[in-house]
Amino acid sequence: DGVVASEKAKSNNLDVKISKSELETEEKGTEEEPTRESDSNILDGSSDYPRDKHISVQRHLADLEKLADLREDKKKPCPLCPEEKFRACYGHKLRRHLQNLHWKVSVEFRGYRMCICHLPCRPVKPNLVGDQTLSKMGAHYHCIICSATIARRTDMIGHINRHVNKGETESRFITVRAPTSEVIKESATDVQVLPNHSTPQKTDSYFNPRMKLNRQLIFCALAVLAEERKPIECLDAFGATGIMGLQWAKHLRSSVKVTINDCNEKSVTIIKENCHLNKMKVKLNFKEGENDGTVGDGEENTDTIEVTKMDANVIMHLRSFDFIHLDPFGTSVNYLDSAFRNVRNLGIVSLTSTDISSLYAKAQHVALRHYGCNIVRTEYYRELAARIVIAAVTRAAARCNKGIEVLLAVALEHFVLVVVRVLRGPSTADNSAKKIRYLIHCQWCEERIFQKEGNMVEENPYQQLPCDCHGSMPGRTAVLLGPLWSGSLFNTGFLRRMLLAAVQYGLDEAQPLLKTLVCEAECTTLKHFSTHGPGDENKQEECGVYIKTSNTSAESYMVPGKRKGEEVMRSVAKRQKAEHSAEHPAFYYNVHRHSIRGMNMPKLNKFLNYLSEAGYRVSRTHFDPMGVRTNAPLAQFKTVLMKYSTPTYTVGQAEGPVHLPGNDHGAEEAPAAADAKEEDAECPGDDKSGGTAAVSTESHLAHCAAD
Repeated sequence: DGVVASEKAKSNNLDVKISKSELETEEKGTEEEPTRESDSNILDGSSDYPRDKHISVQRHLADLEKLADLREDKKKPCPLCPEEKFRACYGHKLRRHLQNLHWKVSVEFRGYRMCICHLPCRPVKPNLVGDQTLSKMGAHYHCIICSATIARRTDMIGHINRHVNKGETESRFITVRAPTSEVIKESATDVQVLPNHSTPQKTDSYFNPRMKLNRQLIFCALAVLAEERKPIECLDAFGATGIMGLQWAKHLRSSVKVTINDCNEKSVTIIKENCHLNKMKVKLNFKEGENDGTVGDGEENTDTIEVTKMDANVIMHLRSFDFIHLDPFGTSVNYLDSAFRNVRNLGIVSLTSTDISSLYAKAQHVALRHYGCNIVRTEYYRELAARIVIAAVTRAAARCNKGIEVLLAVALEHFVLVVVRVLRGPSTADNSAKKIRYLIHCQWCEERIFQKEGNMVEENPYQQLPCDCHGSMPGRTAVLLGPLWSGSLFNTGFLRRMLLAAVQYGLDEAQPLLKTLVCEAECTTLKHFSTHGPGDENKQEECGVYIKTSNTSAESYMVPGKRKGEEVMRSVAKRQKAEHSAEHPAFYYNVHRHSIRGMNMPKLNKFLNYLSEAGYRVSRTHFDPMGVRTNAPLAQFKTVLMKYSTPTYTVGQAEGPVHLPGNDHGAEEAPAAADAKEEDAECPGDDKSGGTAAVSTESHLAHCAAD
């Protein structure tokens, strides 16, 4: 009995304590009710956001209902609407109003809801009069980060996304700690970037890991130029994180004087931090700029990088450089005139264009506006894009009385890279400008040919096309594309030296592409690839000038400024170039585009051998994995493709050429015939079906030939 009595006493004490605590909370609630709107509703004790936030920012719908203090027996006004817009009502109606008008159209950010607010806390244009207009135009959202007022929901979403892209994810009313940075290592170079580094145009430290191949190609081009003359002044006009200039200075050392430029102050700060991270000295061009010390453990490092904060056009107008790289957002045509104004003779200008939608004929009106070029979508659209960019570069160089020699043109999925060497003089400018022509493109068969030189108007321009689609098809079958660059896209000697530089510095991703480019420049297959060219092993011809390779000493390289010696070398090289040099064929054919319906194509490497045996120059191309660059006309291309294709419905026929009169390939047909005999011996009951297949094959080939 005593135990039971003690338990009852304990339970009574607990009940008393609970009732007292409930009474205390009720008294606190009644005391805080009149000041709840002024205190702006704490976000559930969260330390991420301040206590003076707006009342429209809540975490749950229940928190928003607590603001209204819903009671069934009393009418309450909406805490987010003025009285003239929404009158006081009972709890069930006010609950539906808060849910439908405020909560459902809110903007969510990290568990919080920014509800729409109709209170007169947003300034309205003074020409608006009337209570209804004032209440309608006063609807807005309050940003949880910067307390800005935004009228539209879509604008509020974009406003929040801009905060996230800039790394601003905490409220500015409290002490904001710096966003955590990430260190990325590429080619033995460390760069510090923000978490949003992969978002272009919305961050101050844009870094694209997918452009690693582009950076390696540019580094190889600079390494080749550094072998010719030392030291060279090079400019990275759009530094961003400074990764490219840091790689130049870290690997080439005293051979280059690197200048990294950017017009954004935050980017310049990041570039300086990355220089210290890689133990590089920083030289500023500001008035107060003095050389910053190297951040290192007592190591002496003579490598110095100059960091400038200017517009790219301004710095290229003020100073001269041997190597300039342009990599802006989108097109680079706005910077070409400045780049060619002060670039030194026999210097190099490289540019990366990322406006793929216009260059790849997805936005043709933009290509006409930026490049002054009419284009359509073709099977060779990537090479077309490279020739469009080179034509713009040629015109910009010609305006400065300079000519160009194209060393490299690469068009991949995300960018178009063009590397040219600059040749001073009006004569070289005229020769380069003459290589800009229009292209006649047949829209039926995809045949193409550059328009002939001259200003005379022809009666029938369709006669220049090798195909006869205009005579057999109704209407106009061809379009005029351009103006385009009609010259060569590659320099074999320069590409070979780039390959040697890639091997020397261990750039694994660039080596396979450079091998493909060398084969494409020589128009040969990869099995005929060799390290040395067909000419002298110690000399490579570029821009009409013989330049010795790395097998020779540094003293025998060309010295810029000795114009007489350069003119003599150029004249000798031009005579020899006309004797033994041959440019690669323009454009390429896609095998799938010209395949025959109902026929199995041969393997691509075998098809290249078949075209080579037919007496044509042939190679693969980096522009298209299924593309074939050849000097064969389209009709001969289709003939060889049809000859070595097999019907898809034959059962026992092995892969090999189809027998046509006047063609003897006994050595290659013998294994295929032996395989066919073995299969016939294994299946003796299929003779009738085999004969029927042979007859149907001949009829199908005759039908294709007639077409």
